[in-house]
Amino acid sequence: MTDSLEMRALMVDSANGPLRLASLQRPVPGVGQVLVRIKASGVNPLDGKIRSGQAAHARQPLPAVLGMDLAGTVAALGEGVSGWLLDDEVYAMATGIGGAQGSLAEFAVVDARLLAHKPANLSMREAAGLPLVLITAWEGLVDRARVQAGQKVLIHGGAGGVGHAAVQIARAFGAEVFATGSAGQQAIIEGFGATFIDYRASSVEAYVAEHTAGEGFDIVYDTVGGETLDASFKAARVYHGHVVSCLGWGQHSLAPLSFRGATYSGVFTLLPLLTGKGGERHGQILREAAQLIEAGQLKPLLDPRQFTLQTAEVAYDVLASGVAQGRLVVEI
Repeated sequence: MTDSLEMRALMVDSANGPLRLASLQRPVPGVGQVLVRIKASGVNPLDGKIRSGQAAHARQPLPAVLGMDLAGTVAALGEGVSGWLLDDEVYAMATGIGGAQGSLAEFAVVDARLLAHKPANLSMREAAGLPLVLITAWEGLVDRARVQAGQKVLIHGGAGGVGHAAVQIARAFGAEVFATGSAGQQAIIEGFGATFIDYRASSVEAYVAEHTAGEGFDIVYDTVGGETLDASFKAARVYHGHVVSCLGWGQHSLAPLSFRGATYSGVFTLLPLLTGKGGERHGQILREAAQLIEAGQLKPLLDPRQFTLQTAEVAYDVLASGVAQGRLVVEI
């Protein structure tokens, strides 16, 4: 990349259209914004839904540059921005939503409040795979459910993006963690320190009886949605249980939850990008998570395949196929 005022980016022109490499005007940071030179862009399931035209809630009309997660360096500061220096290494979930240019580009302007220093012990590629799932897991466990040492926490989908982050965050806070998954995911889940539960081989009643003596879990985090959220209501501890879901968008009966005197919280991680409110909390979460990462208490699960702007289409094919073995990242 030269010092010209242009940059390379991948465009999607219409629903399910191909990724098109284009030359775009390099953005200029406005008040409260930072220009980031992007080194790596995380690929999330929501990116795929935006590309297919099936994510109206993200308010990202096509044509667009996709990508919400990024890692890179500070290239320029807008008016009123303090606390950052040129070439600082950063990571964030800060783009690709609400009409903002995404991170599949060489540069992007971002709200300075959303940024955090990249964990020193992670590569750009590793860091770019984390922001969305870290924030989503943290908001549910820490901000909503107030996870504490000694609690029994159940994570549904413990080998997934949000799930593997949630397992590690709960353990870092001193909780005893259990996680559901398929038989092929047992080693991954146990590798992160959770007790594995095969959701296909064990009923809710059976694993609640086995692991909590029938009392239920103090916190249940649903990262799957649908029937799994209904199962979560049945797994919550009587009186004191708290169910959290980042995919609670369907129609559900609250009777099992109400009969336990338990509570429920929903997590919608996109709100600061859509409303302009609450961005400082996202930046704070990433800073606090970075401390856990640098202390060796949290690590990303990355798919071993590597991608560039020229091969990003393959990354989206892997995403759509459901065969990814961890987070997918495009290096810029």
